[in-house]
Amino acid sequence: MLETIKELDENLLIYLNGLGSETYDKLWLIITNQLYWTPFFLLLFYLIYKKIGGKQTLYLLLFIAVLIAFTDQTCNLFKHIFQRLRPCNDPEVNTIIRVVQVRKSFSFFSGHAANTMAVATFLFWVLRRYFKYIGFLFLWPLIFAYSRIYLGLHFPGDILAGYFFGALFGSLIYLVYRKLKPQYFPE
Repeated sequence: MLETIKELDENLLIYLNGLGSETYDKLWLIITNQLYWTPFFLLLFYLIYKKIGGKQTLYLLLFIAVLIAFTDQTCNLFKHIFQRLRPCNDPEVNTIIRVVQVRKSFSFFSGHAANTMAVATFLFWVLRRYFKYIGFLFLWPLIFAYSRIYLGLHFPGDILAGYFFGALFGSLIYLVYRKLKPQYFPE
């Protein structure tokens, strides 16, 4: 069973990674760099600030910081436990795929996928009553995580596991946020 899943994961990686071309490599290197997402984050938090005010936005940022720290450390723990090679370092696939970028750390599960999905899930739950189209926020983790496959840094299974843990942690932190919010910001 695990061999079948591993084979499916490798085949899906080969297919998705193979959709790329040198023409778009620079674009995907920009997309995968968190620094280039700064204007998006600033716009997002400006819109949040306009809807809920400064104090609540700071409170929200505190929860996001805790969420990212928790998700990131859990991801690193899993990476050290499973020690799965990244596709760019895996001799079974690295000669078949397009390796655009190389990292030496382990692959399972994707911290990029987990962190972005955790934040998107948390913000979705918090902001759904304020923004009609907040569901579009989930495009961010989808695009961001695909960049990791495109560059040869993660298997699709790493991304899916990261999404699962991110959505789980984002939802759990939202429950804590919802429980504590009335103490600091009564309606």
